[in-house]
Amino acid sequence: MTQIRVAAAQYPIEQVQSFAAWQEKLTRWVEEAAALGATLAIFPEYAAMELAGIDPERAADLAASLDLVMQFGEAYDRVHAELAARLDIMILAGSRPVRESDGRIVNRARLFCPDGTTGHQDKIMMTRFERERWGISGGDSINLIHTPIGPVGISICYDVEFPMIARAQAEAGAKLILTPSATDTMQGYWRVRIGAQARAMENQCFVVQSPSVGMAPWLPCMDENFGAAGAFGPPDGMMPDDGVIALGQANSPAWVVADIDMAMVDQLRADGTVLPFRHWPEQHVPFHIIQNGAGSDVIAQMASDAARDDAPAAPQIEDQEIAE
Repeated sequence: MTQIRVAAAQYPIEQVQSFAAWQEKLTRWVEEAAALGATLAIFPEYAAMELAGIDPERAADLAASLDLVMQFGEAYDRVHAELAARLDIMILAGSRPVRESDGRIVNRARLFCPDGTTGHQDKIMMTRFERERWGISGGDSINLIHTPIGPVGISICYDVEFPMIARAQAEAGAKLILTPSATDTMQGYWRVRIGAQARAMENQCFVVQSPSVGMAPWLPCMDENFGAAGAFGPPDGMMPDDGVIALGQANSPAWVVADIDMAMVDQLRADGTVLPFRHWPEQHVPFHIIQNGAGSDVIAQMASDAARDDAPAAPQIEDQEIAE
């Protein structure tokens, strides 16, 4: 399958009164995406946290809200799996906190396929809020997920601002990067948006962003949510001049739909006006510091990371065959 329709949610964080009320809301959203003909529906980062609204007292506490939402983990996954199967649609569930066996809490986004298979990605890079106030830890692997539409990577929010994560996924075969996000200012949205478009350009692939939207004063961890869903590609060939394939009206609950031809990735990587995906390794040349000396330049050479013996290893990819 090369031609797909993706639906990215501008998803409102709302105070639900029960798990059943949340399930009814999610079902309505996924049914709308399926009615739009979507192959894949994408929900934002930490969308699961609205479940904390079931207990307002615990929702008001950063640690207690995590504990409460983690109690719903299995049921949360089951609802998404059932919807994917019933509606014949792939779903990237809104990410949720997961406690690992060593006690760490990670931010996990799980992809559900209609045949019951799944794959996931834990957020790698923690924001200051996550690491300094909320106690969320970074994941320890970058994953490539094999799906019915081809290999897919996930770069959660802040992750897409760091090029090597999506780069590792693209080099392993990803033609589509999914970016669920949650940002509490428009500046935060633009940081993620700029990162998403940069990753699409340098990897000559598609990147789709799904943000949370709306005010939730009852939930301190997600009290303000700004953003617009969008689908982006490299500005080249048959792509739009600005690389923006689809873009929603900021801060309004909605589905944003884009039709994507995955075959275009191969075409652009093979014969684009420029070839940044292929030419990426050519950046790794020796680095020099040029200092002004007395009457002449004194050049001090420093080896680039790629040439140094003690250079960090390239990011490792866990190849998920969608069989969890």
